[in-house]
Amino acid sequence: MKALIALAVFLYAALDIAFGQTTGSTDSPYSITIRKAEGPILLDGMLDEPAWEAAQVAGNFFQNFPFDTSYASLQTEVRLLFDEGFLYVGAVVHQARADYIIASLKRDFVSGPTDEFAINFDPFLDKVNGFHFAVSPYNVQREGLIDNGKNIPTDWDNKWYSEVRNYEDHWVVEMAIPFKTLRYKRAEGANTWRVNFVRTSVRQNERSSWVPVPRQFEANDLAFTGLLEWEGQPPKPGMNISLIPYLSGSMERDFEFKLPGEQKLNAGGDAKISITPSLNLDLTFNPDFSQVEVDRQLTNLSRFELFFPERRQFFLENEDLFSRFGFPNSRPFFSRRIGLARGIISRTTTDGQLVEVERSLNVPIIAGARLSGKLDNNWRIGLLNMQTARVKDIDLNPANYSVGVLQRKVFDRSYVGAVFVNKENFTPNGDGGYKLDGGAYNRVAGLEYNLFSKDNKWEAEMFYHRSFSNGDNRDAQAAALFLGHYTRHWTIFLPSQYVGENHRADVGFVPRTGFLNYGPRITYNIFPKNPWLAKRIILIGLTAGTEFTLNKANDFRVTDRSLTPSVSLEFPGRSKFFVSANQEYTYLFFPFDPTNSGGEPLPVDSDYTYHSIGFGFDSDVRKRFYYDIGVSTGQYFNGNIFQMEGSFSYRWQPYGIIALSYTYNDIRLPDPYNSADFWLVGPRAELSFSRSLFFSTFLQYNTQANNVNINSRLQWRFRPVSDIFLVYTDNYYSDQFFQDPRTKNRALVLKVTYWLNL
Repeated sequence: MKALIALAVFLYAALDIAFGQTTGSTDSPYSITIRKAEGPILLDGMLDEPAWEAAQVAGNFFQNFPFDTSYASLQTEVRLLFDEGFLYVGAVVHQARADYIIASLKRDFVSGPTDEFAINFDPFLDKVNGFHFAVSPYNVQREGLIDNGKNIPTDWDNKWYSEVRNYEDHWVVEMAIPFKTLRYKRAEGANTWRVNFVRTSVRQNERSSWVPVPRQFEANDLAFTGLLEWEGQPPKPGMNISLIPYLSGSMERDFEFKLPGEQKLNAGGDAKISITPSLNLDLTFNPDFSQVEVDRQLTNLSRFELFFPERRQFFLENEDLFSRFGFPNSRPFFSRRIGLARGIISRTTTDGQLVEVERSLNVPIIAGARLSGKLDNNWRIGLLNMQTARVKDIDLNPANYSVGVLQRKVFDRSYVGAVFVNKENFTPNGDGGYKLDGGAYNRVAGLEYNLFSKDNKWEAEMFYHRSFSNGDNRDAQAAALFLGHYTRHWTIFLPSQYVGENHRADVGFVPRTGFLNYGPRITYNIFPKNPWLAKRIILIGLTAGTEFTLNKANDFRVTDRSLTPSVSLEFPGRSKFFVSANQEYTYLFFPFDPTNSGGEPLPVDSDYTYHSIGFGFDSDVRKRFYYDIGVSTGQYFNGNIFQMEGSFSYRWQPYGIIALSYTYNDIRLPDPYNSADFWLVGPRAELSFSRSLFFSTFLQYNTQANNVNINSRLQWRFRPVSDIFLVYTDNYYSDQFFQDPRTKNRALVLKVTYWLNL
C-alpha cells in the first residue's frame, strides 16, 4: 500500500514535468468564424439564404479511419451562423444516395453502423467536456454530453431542430440549436469555443473530420478540436426551465405463487432549472422507471457480484460527474443501489395460503435533487440527494443518499476531484415517524487525479478513497494507480489497485475487498505497407496481457493469475478475426461451485492452473446480414469447459435491426462436483416505423436462472421529447418453456410523459 502511494506521488511529479501543460490554451492551426445572420434563416435544408453565402466554410476533411494520412475521399463543407435565439449549422455532405446505410429511424441512434454528420462543441475550452449533435441522411437526430474528452452517452435529452434534403450525389443538413439548450458563459470582448465536425460513411468504410484525428483515437475526441471564433458576442444565455410530468398505470399478476392481480396508478415528474447558464438543477418527485428497458442477462460463472449498468434516465445524465470515480470494481457511488432491493415478502394466495416469495423490488423514491455543472472555466460541481420510502414487505426502512463532487481543472486537459458519498438509514421513532439510526450509516470520502495529456498520448488516474462506518474502520481504504499510453503503434495499460479488508461502500460497487491487483497489458499495432495486403488487412494487433491478484487475508498470496496473448486482424468493413490463448491460476480461499448451480463446492485452500484457447470473427457490418462468433475450449478448475457466444443481425434498412444473441457454456467436472450446460439466448427486434414511432421486443431464454423473459415496448414520441410508452413484460420457466410453458408473472404498463418549456 505504501509503495502504491509513493509510486503515485512520483508519477504525478514526473508527468507534471514531462507534459508541461498550460491551462486554457487556445492554440490551434484550425479556426472558423461564426457570424451573425443578416436576415432570418428558414430551416428547410436548402442553405439558400444570403447569410449562408457569406458564412465562412470549413472543408478539406481528413481521414481518421481506415487511414489518417490523407484527405477524405468523401468531402464535407460546413458553415456556421447565429442569431439571438439559435446557433445554426449548415453542411453539404457528399455521398451518393444509393450508398446510404441507415440502421434505424430512432432518435439517439448508435454511432458506427449509420451514416452521419456530427458536430462537437466545447464552450469552456477544457477539451474534456462538451456537447455532441449528430444527424443521419434521413434526419434522425442524436445528442449527448461529452465527458472525459471522448465518451458520448446519449442519455441527455433536449430540444433542437434539423432538416435534411437528399440529392443523388449529396445531402444537405441544416441544424438550429437553441442557445438555452447549450451551457456556456459569455465573455467581454472576444469569445472563443472549441469545435470539430465529424463524418461517418459506412459503405465507404471511412470516418473523417475537419481537424485531423490520429486513427488510434476516436474521431469525436475533444483533444483534437479547432477554434470557433465569434464575430461579436454570442447572445446572453437566457433562463431555461422545463417541467416533465408523467402519469402511469399498470396491471401486474404473479402466477407462480397464485397471487391476486394488482392495479396501480402513479404520477410524478421532473423539473430542469438553469441556475446559471452552466449550472443546472434537476428535481424529481415520485419518479417512475417502468418504461426502462430490462437488463441484458448474463451467465454468472464468477465468484463475485456481476455489474449491471444503470438504465434509469434521472441517474444517467451527468453520470460521469458522479459515477466514474474509482475503478470499475471499486466505485464509491453506484446509482443502482438507490431504489432497487431484493428481499423475501409474505403474500396471501388466491386460495388463502400464506407464502414467502423472494423478489427484486422497486423501492419508492420520494424525491431527489441534483445540482451539476460548471462554476467557471476551472471548477465543476455535483450535488445529489435522494430520499427513499419504507418498504413494509421486506421491513426495509427509509434511507437518505447524498453525493457531493468537486472537480478542479489543472494543466490543459486534466482535473483533480473530490467525492463524498453518504448513506443514512432511518428507524421508527415510536410515534409513527422515523428518526436517524445513529449506528446505521456508511460514508466514503475520496480524492482523485485524472490526467489527459495535451496530445492525448498519455492518460493517468490516481485515487484514494476511505470508508467510515459503525464498525471496524481499520484498513478501510481503496487506492489505485493507472497509466495509459497511446501511439500509432503502441497501446500500453498499467493498472494497479488496492482495496482494504474493511473498505465498505454501501452506495458503491465493490464486489471484492482485501486484495492487491496488477494488470499490465500491451498491444503493438502493425499497419501493412504492401499495397496488395493493405487493401485486405487494415491492421494486425499483437497483444499480451497479464493480471495478478494477491489476497491480504492469505498474507498477500497470489490467489488469481492470468496470462492472455492474442493476435487480431482487422479487415475493411470493420470485420475482425482474433485468436487467443489463456492460462489461469486460481487459489480458493472460500468454497466455490464453478458452475454456480448449487452443487458440491470445491474445497477451501485448493488451487488450480488451467489453460484454454479461443478464436472469434466479426463480419462486415456494411452488409445487411452480419454476425459475430466466438468459441473457446480448454481446462476449467479441475474439469473442462466449452464456450460459444455471438450474435446474428439483419439490418432492415432503414427501419431497424432484427438480431439473435447467444451464449453457451458446457462445463464438465469430475464427481462429486456438478457438471452443467447453460444456454442464454436473446432474440430481439428494434424497429422504428417513423421518426416518432418505435417498437422493441426482447426475449431472454436463460437456463441457468430457469427463466424466460419477454419485454416489449411501444413508444410514440408525439411531441419533441414527449412520449407515450406501452410496456409488456412476461416471465416463464425455461425448463418447460417448449413443452408446457408456465407463466411466473406478467405486467402491462402505460406511461405518458410530457416536456413543457417555461
